[in-house]
Amino acid sequence: MTGHTPEADAYRDDRAHVFHSWSAQRALDPVVVTGGLGSTFWDAEGTRYLDFSSQLVNLNLGHQHPKVVAAIQEQAATLCTIAPSFANPTRSEAARLIAEVAPGDLSHVFFTNGGTEANEHAVKMARLTTGRHKVLAAYRSYHGATTGSITLTGDPRRWANEPAMPGVVRFFGPYPYRSSFHSDSAEQETQRALQHLEEVFTFEGPHTIAAVILETVVGTNGILVPPPGYLAGVRELCDKHGVLLICDEVMSGFGRCGEWFAVDRWDVVPDLITFAKGVNSGYVPLGGVILGEKVYETFAERPFPGGLTYSGHPLACAAAIATIEVMRDERIPERVRDLGERVVGPRLEKLRDRHPSVGEVRGLGLFWAIELVRDRDTREMLVPYNASGAAAKPMADVIAACKARGVWPFTHFNRVHVVPPLVVTEEELLQGIDAIDDALDAADAYVA
Repeated sequence: MTGHTPEADAYRDDRAHVFHSWSAQRALDPVVVTGGLGSTFWDAEGTRYLDFSSQLVNLNLGHQHPKVVAAIQEQAATLCTIAPSFANPTRSEAARLIAEVAPGDLSHVFFTNGGTEANEHAVKMARLTTGRHKVLAAYRSYHGATTGSITLTGDPRRWANEPAMPGVVRFFGPYPYRSSFHSDSAEQETQRALQHLEEVFTFEGPHTIAAVILETVVGTNGILVPPPGYLAGVRELCDKHGVLLICDEVMSGFGRCGEWFAVDRWDVVPDLITFAKGVNSGYVPLGGVILGEKVYETFAERPFPGGLTYSGHPLACAAAIATIEVMRDERIPERVRDLGERVVGPRLEKLRDRHPSVGEVRGLGLFWAIELVRDRDTREMLVPYNASGAAAKPMADVIAACKARGVWPFTHFNRVHVVPPLVVTEEELLQGIDAIDDALDAADAYVA
């Protein structure tokens, strides 16, 4: 990009001064994005992309939703910021609305700036409530990038950050397609996964365990929908031993799975829910912890030793209020559930039948994964676990083919995730899946 246009200057300044996350800096060649609307965004050359990644699976109401933009503008004209120690109408209303859609007795909200801080504070609350120090976390998981949350994370992004927070113990969650328990059915996977978790409890000493943290539906690490009975079994196991259950709904919450919170699908009430992303579509950074009475009472008479300068920021809370109101008025969770069952699931099954590189499709709502393999019989992954460089070329080919067809995909390891904004039209949804369908010809070329 040459010349002195604003876009060219943006690229030069980025390369000279912006330090990007999860990246080798000199290898980067970022796209300069100049605008977006609904489920589409465009670059400096005017190339338009259907946003099938919802940016980082946070843009639930799409780009530039007028009601959310207007709410931020109105709040900015009234009061841009206020310290967390004050009561404020916008913060109070956001907390009430979140509590109204939360399950069970989860009626208190601690606001953070994002998901990783929410998980850090939820663990702190659990440890102080129980007086115990260990936290059980799954291998296939992502909980954030700050010191505690990256320790809770199971995927390879944790490795370079170790050693970090003490007291984290790892376990295997259910994954019927690649069962760690050699199960041959979803029911058996539930039974064996719960048996495994109970053994971890036994060997670690239940009296030392403060909490189990899990993603209700595992996000980046596979869109792993828990098999029937699993979440209820974890809840029962926690109750048996006085352990708190933390459900990380940073990615799966606020309509993404066709429910306000994914746990609603299984009628399970955790002790703590962490949220971020979809609560206000990422327009202004916001996250938080929703806690029930048991945890709340721990700090009714003693101070909670935690806090953030921008906790409950008015601009972020105004965006959350508008987002929740839009989701209620337009019945977004119900719409997402319908699209998942009627459109996405059946269409991805047809895609699987057509492509030998597709080992499995799975998901719910607008939260789906297409798992790519070299061999359906052996289930060898299209690219090795944590592949990079030349080893990752098959997935790079698929990504390039998607972008060439005007779709910006979300991919991780050997998977393409279907996670568009929740306001995506049915026509756009089919357009995006059709583009992925065409792009998977590139994966088929590597099938044994």
